[in-house]
Amino acid sequence: MLIGVVSDTHDSQEAARRAARLLLSRGAELVLHLGDIVAPFTLRRFHEEGVKKLIAVYGNNCGERLGLQRVAASLGYEIHDWPHTVEIAGRRILMIHGIGPAEKTRKFVEALAASGHYDAVLYGHTHEVDMRRIGSTLILNPGEACGCLTGRRTVALLDTETMEAELLEL
Repeated sequence: MLIGVVSDTHDSQEAARRAARLLLSRGAELVLHLGDIVAPFTLRRFHEEGVKKLIAVYGNNCGERLGLQRVAASLGYEIHDWPHTVEIAGRRILMIHGIGPAEKTRKFVEALAASGHYDAVLYGHTHEVDMRRIGSTLILNPGEACGCLTGRRTVALLDTETMEAELLEL
């Protein structure tokens, strides 16, 4: 199964539009959003662009949690506090956003990956691309869809059969 992995849209409608269209064109059957959607209208943009299944976690900038929960439910999407574990195509995938400075988040992610409990640990928050392995666990941060900190708009496509990820520019 191909899964689109997105983080840090920060209300950018253009980022949501481009991410949805690109991931769907590449065969993604599901989108995992790793936080900082920010406002409910961004979830609607993903839906308007044809994303039928989306699972998200809250980010530190998601202030309108009740609104996000209501809109997600109305669209058939899910949004959760993190950490949130999903089982997809026989793979155990952990979704988090992140905490504090980038280095603190990376150390937290590395500890989770080193536990060996997950096939993949997916995270956002740092706005920096990170694709590597600790043991057999994939660590993946798709970078930022919004492009507001790094100037790069990126998402990833994860193949659950091979557990390989491909970085995609928006």
